[in-house]
Amino acid sequence: MLRILGLALLMFATTAVAEVRDVQTYFFQPKLGDFKSELQTARQEGKTGVLIMFQMADCPFCERMKSTVLNQSSVQDYYRKHFLVFELDVKGDTPMVDFKGANTTEKDFALKNRARATPTFLFFDTSGDLVTRYIGVTKDADEFLLLGHYVVDGVYKDKPFAVYKLQARQ
Repeated sequence: MLRILGLALLMFATTAVAEVRDVQTYFFQPKLGDFKSELQTARQEGKTGVLIMFQMADCPFCERMKSTVLNQSSVQDYYRKHFLVFELDVKGDTPMVDFKGANTTEKDFALKNRARATPTFLFFDTSGDLVTRYIGVTKDADEFLLLGHYVVDGVYKDKPFAVYKLQARQ
């Protein structure tokens, strides 16, 4: 009887470890389509910058990131604290204004920023300059959080993420 009770408690403890929340509500901010003004908002709110996830419909790797990493409350809280976070469609024809104030579309903005594979995560500072690019999925939420720390702490200025990640494991 004690074993059954112990197993039941263990099951409840492991499910309570990571809170999952809706990605569209808690991770991505609604797009207004004017990234030049979003930079001003990021500066006013004391953010490190802007994170854009380039994705496309039916991308299994994008869905994997959303269902296993971006839905984690710890990831959402950390990224929303330090970045304005947006999602763009690499094939999208939606009009937008880029960081320099030029009119474009999501698709053209993706091409200009060499976001061809999905997902591609681009981190921009509050001046609209690209500081870090990450293509593909991360192993887990911890690795994605490590990527966030890499940008927030400014380590990207001194070493590649692969080196930072190896050193963090030691």
